[in-house]
Amino acid sequence: QLQLVESGGGLVQPGGSLRLSCEVSGLTLDDVAIGWFRQAPGKEREGVSCISRSGGSTRYAESAKIRFTISRDNAKNTVYLQMNSLNPEDTAVYTCAADQGGWGINWCGIYGQHVSEYDYWGQGTQVTVSS
Repeated sequence: QLQLVESGGGLVQPGGSLRLSCEVSGLTLDDVAIGWFRQAPGKEREGVSCISRSGGSTRYAESAKIRFTISRDNAKNTVYLQMNSLNPEDTAVYTCAADQGGWGINWCGIYGQHVSEYDYWGQGTQVTVSS
């Protein structure tokens, strides 16, 4: 069974950067599209970014498209989310999720009904942006 393990979260000052990792096991990374989601206390989960199985397509939330970059390293079975210019509003538990073939190899989604396509979810890593 596919497993996802996030890492790289922690405490960072406003304006700082973090790189989150999502390590995939059970299948090779190119078998799945990967999405990043986040949830702050008292708020609904929101999509942050995703990358297609092929790696050829990415998607970003409006709040993330300037500051965040998603990438994948198939040799390491890992997807990264580079987060720059962090602010306190970015504080949340960040979770990665995998879709095992529900979409074409060059597409992914993070909004609405597309979220239900994700087959596996990690446990999350805490990101806290505070001075």
